[in-house]
Amino acid sequence: MASTDTEEQTELIVRNKRARHDYEILDTWEAGLVLTGTEVKALRDGRANLTDAFGIVNEGEVYLLNLHIGAYGHGNVFNHDPTRTRKLLLHKREIRRMIGAVERQGLTLVPLDLYFKRGRVKTRIALARGKQKHDKREDLKKRDAEREIARVLRSR
Repeated sequence: MASTDTEEQTELIVRNKRARHDYEILDTWEAGLVLTGTEVKALRDGRANLTDAFGIVNEGEVYLLNLHIGAYGHGNVFNHDPTRTRKLLLHKREIRRMIGAVERQGLTLVPLDLYFKRGRVKTRIALARGKQKHDKREDLKKRDAEREIARVLRSR
């Protein structure tokens, strides 16, 4: 079956489960990553961790720090550094928007997930504001209440 251009073929590699718990997501973008060959092969094996990763804006470019991509098993001496700084590929207008938000408003860039899209590695990066402890508690209470309501409705 041939795929059409409107049909997106994505294969999820890893999702940052802590991001939505620790941050209030304000806006998201899809960005490509500049990677080496052994990094792509390691990602195909599912060797990635987004938990501590975050984005920075430096000299008009956006970089992803602390993204851990494990070593590729057959990479020998040509293997990559697992936590090296990786450049994100974005449009200039998107970068300008990020610069304004990060520098003026004190927001953070957090990667939400990493996936393959038509053979290329992409990340969904979010502009986020850190949650306070009481905000996290409110979200947990709200989620528990919704689960309770759904459970009661199912039992009827």
